[in-house]
Amino acid sequence: MTKRCKFFYAICQVLLKHQGPIHEFTLSMRANGSCVEIDHILLNLARRNTVKKLKLDLNGEYKLPVSLFSLHRLTDLQLKDCYLACDPSFNGFGSLTVLYPEGLIIDENRLLRLLSSCPLLKRLTLGHGMTILYDVEGSTIVDLFGCVPVIEYLYVVVFGLEDFLPKRLPKKLPTSLVHLKYLCVTVDTLCFTNIYGLPFLALLFRSSPNLETVKLVMWGEEPYVDEDDLGSFTLDDYSDITLEHLKEFEILDFTDSENELDFVRLILAKSPVLKKMTVTPHYFFDKDEESVSEVSEILFCSPCASPVVEIIVGRYKSNYWCPW
Repeated sequence: MTKRCKFFYAICQVLLKHQGPIHEFTLSMRANGSCVEIDHILLNLARRNTVKKLKLDLNGEYKLPVSLFSLHRLTDLQLKDCYLACDPSFNGFGSLTVLYPEGLIIDENRLLRLLSSCPLLKRLTLGHGMTILYDVEGSTIVDLFGCVPVIEYLYVVVFGLEDFLPKRLPKKLPTSLVHLKYLCVTVDTLCFTNIYGLPFLALLFRSSPNLETVKLVMWGEEPYVDEDDLGSFTLDDYSDITLEHLKEFEILDFTDSENELDFVRLILAKSPVLKKMTVTPHYFFDKDEESVSEVSEILFCSPCASPVVEIIVGRYKSNYWCPW
């Protein structure tokens, strides 16, 4: 018997002999394509239907079986490096509050269906290492935010450009994210050198009136954008944004563009209870000490709504992942 067979045999034996409920289950291994042994394990868990926290780290392209969607008592689901295709009869995870997909392969429409079927979802980490199979003529990122009305913690990694063009973005989401307190956005192609990134952030800030912590990671290079797609969007369109509850704001890979500096100054002017603002320059920009000092001086002299805010400009050891 191979080590792999012994491994699965041991798991199955434990599951068969265990008489009580199983509330948490974690499986970490490499699994490509199909794996009958994992299918059997998930089927066993589905028949018990007691699991509340499930973590699968499969380091491959394993296709999750339909039995996964029978785990209706799940409150915390973490999926890494696998393929998810929703069962047509799937009615949702009615108790799920935490969803953490990483390295997941999923169709765009199925992703929207999954999110919309989790009415209690409060924590979502979406996009890190994911492959989302987009329908070019289909939904935009706006539809994604519309699926999580009670979200409190949101970490999203976004890549495409089309979703951020002003012509495809409304001024506000159909439903405000009134519960959202912690927002982290890491964007591959979103930078402020081109102004097209601003409408996306305006949409999020306008629709999230109770934000307390915001972290922006802008590590993409400036892409080419047709001026006809940019529209007439300017920073003046931010004038109605209120950040009455924002306490901490951080922006990583600051590039010293005019739009970016004006945006950071706007945050200062719109945040009356802000306690800490951290601006971490891009490593190319950080080499120019004179420019960093100039940015610091500009921010320190800018209008500020908060009398107690601490402004930090300069590189320091920071984690690209969200603190939550």
